Amino acid sequence: MPKRVIILGSTGSIGTKTLQVIEDFPGAFEVVALSTNSQTGLLAEQAKRHRPRAICVCAEEKANEARHIAATTGAALHLGAQGLVELVERYEADLVVVATVGFVGLLPTIRAIELGRNIALANKEVLVTAGHLAMAAVQQRGVAILPVDSEHNAIFQCLACGGREAVRRIVLTASGGPFRGAKRERLLAITRKEALRHPTWSMGPKITIDSATLMNKGFEVIEAHHLFGVPVERIEVVIHPQSTIHSMVEFVDGSIIAQLGVTDMYLPIQNVLFYPERIANKFPSLDFVNLGRLTFEAPDLVNFPCLAYAYEAARLGGTYPTVLNAANEIAVARFLREEIPFIAIPEIIRDALDAHEGLPAKTLEEIMAADRWARDRAREWKPGR
Repeated sequence: MPKRVIILGSTGSIGTKTLQVIEDFPGAFEVVALSTNSQTGLLAEQAKRHRPRAICVCAEEKANEARHIAATTGAALHLGAQGLVELVERYEADLVVVATVGFVGLLPTIRAIELGRNIALANKEVLVTAGHLAMAAVQQRGVAILPVDSEHNAIFQCLACGGREAVRRIVLTASGGPFRGAKRERLLAITRKEALRHPTWSMGPKITIDSATLMNKGFEVIEAHHLFGVPVERIEVVIHPQSTIHSMVEFVDGSIIAQLGVTDMYLPIQNVLFYPERIANKFPSLDFVNLGRLTFEAPDLVNFPCLAYAYEAARLGGTYPTVLNAANEIAVARFLREEIPFIAIPEIIRDALDAHEGLPAKTLEEIMAADRWARDRAREWKPGR
């Protein structure tokens, strides 16, 4: 029987790549439901091609277009952020691919876990803001979270060589982004166009900016802590510009297992879609001779402090990671609208962390309240505050 798949965020970079994998293996999957925030044109194409049972459009201003797509494809229509929750509640699926960007992915993911659905997770905010709650629900329900991010998928594959209790450290690799080596004078003059030009990966705007600030890697440290049960003190980051080693695990006996591959998200997506099987695909073998050499360097935490802020928030725990994420989301959105300079992104995050009075984050209500507080503060931030 085909594996039934719901894709939350089907029009983003991960969602479209997921559908590409599905199309390359006819008969292996059934697309049950698709969602978008506002890209209704692309969603219409996807719905016509894959004939899902349901669709969801989150942006209120796109409701009429969403109704037209539903009418022309026969798919049931769901609207708004609540519509994402309804997709996982009302339609049976073997795997829910969470490829949304931002905090909106939290509630449908938690609900899918509660309902016993396996998760292919590409949304960072779920584990950054509520990783302890999500992993507790995973253990209670006995479901799997299969990581889609290339780094966490690499660790997931490396751990096949040894149990988590035998891990000495996890080493996350980072490309360094488009401004690797830049100092403050250069960072003051960065434009939106420059920041969106990533040297090795093709990603959506928000994640591309997070990569440029190294916040993306900070989120991945927090995610790895929750996913693999390793203290943040034993999760390291190294800059690896070639992006060929996607991450490594060192075991207690000194053995280091690394996962290598071409820089294409197709591979980790295929890995989780077919897990636990490995299936041949269209990609050629990695050519080590042409690759030449692999290099590594330490991250620059002075000029790119977002990574250090993520470690700090992870150690503080409670609602601090939620504040970190929410302030970053607003700061990145403001930069993309060209309201603030690139250098202001970490300044906004620092301001929010300093002003926050942390809570234990024992409930989703506490987490959502901290999220709202941090967003409001980040929206109101002005230079010299």
